[in-house]
Amino acid sequence: MYSKTATGKSTKSSLAELRSALDQAEAVFVGAGAGLSASAGFAYSGPRFRRYFSDFEEKYGFHDMYTGGFTRFSSPEEQWAYWSRMIFLNRYCDPPKPVYQNLHKLVGDKDYFVLTTNVDHCFQKAGFDKARLFYTQGDYGLWQCSRPCHQKTYDNETAVRQMLEAQGFSIEKGGLGLLLGMSPKMTVPTELVPHCPKCGAPMSMNLRADHTFVEDEGWHAAAARYQDFVGRHQGSAILYLELGVGLNTPGIIKYNFWQQAYDNPKAVYACVNRGQAFAPRELKSRSICVDGDIHAVVEQLTKPAITGKNGWL
Repeated sequence: MYSKTATGKSTKSSLAELRSALDQAEAVFVGAGAGLSASAGFAYSGPRFRRYFSDFEEKYGFHDMYTGGFTRFSSPEEQWAYWSRMIFLNRYCDPPKPVYQNLHKLVGDKDYFVLTTNVDHCFQKAGFDKARLFYTQGDYGLWQCSRPCHQKTYDNETAVRQMLEAQGFSIEKGGLGLLLGMSPKMTVPTELVPHCPKCGAPMSMNLRADHTFVEDEGWHAAAARYQDFVGRHQGSAILYLELGVGLNTPGIIKYNFWQQAYDNPKAVYACVNRGQAFAPRELKSRSICVDGDIHAVVEQLTKPAITGKNGWL
């Protein structure tokens, strides 16, 4: 097991070092976790949660969208009222801050690939090439058979919009609206509850939670492209750029990146995260850790700069 080395706050020197690593890299392997979308403004708690889910909070006592996703609701109609809001706000709305667009400016001209546990589609909305993305854990925009009786996923945008309108919401850019003084319904009509078109079982989210997760043709194609990228860059000067990855599922990105960087003497490992920026001692001489807001760091990296002996000027 690797031993972590804690780091201090973001400095001009660390930013300059990361900018230099980006410039010199033959390829960039981006690993993105929930912290990246949080830095873009996709907050799952606080005012954003209360604005759209105060009725569910009052009834069930949870205080964030993530916890709500594991709640046992009183009926399928209520379950899909909750999930339709959750899906729309985090999949079909654009995040308030342009961190994904700025990241694309940084790596778009490189030979890059993105491995992410995020399920909000933000990379594609920001212009990243779909063929360079691997969403390992699913997509808010897809449903699957809950059994599942077959390995296929289904787009849900039209159905989600119908559910929201049935609750009394109007679809607005960046969110949902209600007429003044109105409260949304907490259920959707029974006829809008989704069922599998093949076996009739309830549909579920295409999100990895257990063995029922459907890995469809698109998932396997992305997995193959990921393996191809890894194979092509063994031994090359590659930058492993980890953004907002926590410790919920560290084996997918964090430990994976550590091992690949350790095996390649030409590789550099960079970690940008608020409060969790660290690298293993074994990579200390080839690691860059920036403890700070990802949006601010990425924005700074896109600006013209001069580097000197004192770092970022």
